[in-house]
Amino acid sequence: MAGLLAARVLAERYATVTIVERDGLLERNDPRKGVPQGRHAHGLLARGSRTLELLFPGIRDDIVAAGGKYGDIVDTAIWHNFGCTLMSGPSDIYGYLISRPTLEDIVRRRTTALDNVRVLARTEAIMPIYDARLGRVTGLTVKALDGGGETNIDADLLVDASGRGSRASNWLAELGFAQPKEEIVEVNISYMTRLYRRRPDHVPGKDAVIIAASAPDWRLGVMLAQDGDRWIVTLGGYQGDRAPSDDAGYLAFARGLQRREIYDVIKDAEPLSDPTPYGFPASRRRHYEQLTRFPEGFLVFGDALCSFNPIYGQGMSVASMEALTLRDCLENSGEGLWQRFFKSTAKVIDVPWQIAVGADLANPAVQGARPLPVRFINWYLARLHRAAQKDASLSIAFLQVANLLKSPPSIFAPRLAYLVWRGQTAAPELHHATSPRHATN
Repeated sequence: MAGLLAARVLAERYATVTIVERDGLLERNDPRKGVPQGRHAHGLLARGSRTLELLFPGIRDDIVAAGGKYGDIVDTAIWHNFGCTLMSGPSDIYGYLISRPTLEDIVRRRTTALDNVRVLARTEAIMPIYDARLGRVTGLTVKALDGGGETNIDADLLVDASGRGSRASNWLAELGFAQPKEEIVEVNISYMTRLYRRRPDHVPGKDAVIIAASAPDWRLGVMLAQDGDRWIVTLGGYQGDRAPSDDAGYLAFARGLQRREIYDVIKDAEPLSDPTPYGFPASRRRHYEQLTRFPEGFLVFGDALCSFNPIYGQGMSVASMEALTLRDCLENSGEGLWQRFFKSTAKVIDVPWQIAVGADLANPAVQGARPLPVRFINWYLARLHRAAQKDASLSIAFLQVANLLKSPPSIFAPRLAYLVWRGQTAAPELHHATSPRHATN
């Protein structure tokens, strides 16, 4: 997705844009090897939904025509965190619900429909071509995976959007440049995902159930409506706490969540897939903006820059914001594109990184420093959720921040802080079930 979004913007400025893709291009909207998380629940935050519409006008119609949903994510979803369920209500926070492979297929078709975009499928990027005399990258060496030797592609600009496994840092070292500082937060998230047939009587009026990982169990459950009249259900937790793969164990895990809606659906729903596992060891941010020397004609983009804990659904939305940043940076011609881009994207990444890392550090099992601001924000958010059980305006305020529509300080506005203080008399709506793990809660 990051590479497609970058290509969409680059096509506005360059005569030819070549997408180098290791995977083959599938005729059907199936998960592909290069996106191992493609079989699991994905979210496109409201900010990402708005940005996609800017980059691809009318894409909303394409998504709905493909079976996706577009709706109010406050009013049509159950949000549960800090032992509390946010009060629903109409808002202006709208987003998409659609499977990751289908969304990618729509974006790919839109991007490759541009006359100056081409795709080299089943092709591996080997190494940037660097001209030391000019101090810039001038192309890319590639290898066709279906046979044949290495070939070179000339390029005025090379963008690495190869994901969290990016080799850009190693390439820099081989070319004689310093590697970027890395910031790592180990979370050891594990989950198990399964698809089910969706029926009209399932959770009437709601298209999503999001049970965030929180005390005391730090288990998560996500159930999202998908194209094809399906639910995608992802169950898991921190430190390798993954739902079992057998039917009874999977159901027992769902029954033990802090709310029962997911269990009540899947206990008698028709399974459409076997349970599929996924593990995410650590969030990783590479601080390219701190480098003082870097080859011209080369950029790093998307998860190759910053790979977020996927339970917060930030990756695709941040990539779309980076695409707009790239567009702005390209408006200023001349050398130093890498400096402009990395400094600008660092500002784009800062807020979602702080949101994700701050939320992870609320879990005592996650290692990391917890300065006073982090502890205070988590303390305040727990009380905001408590008050938001009875006040939809607080639900909206929180979800505006979570969806990257407003900055985190907005939830401390005097009016909202007063509502949080006034709402502390509301009792948390705990919904622990009777699985053995939670029998004492």
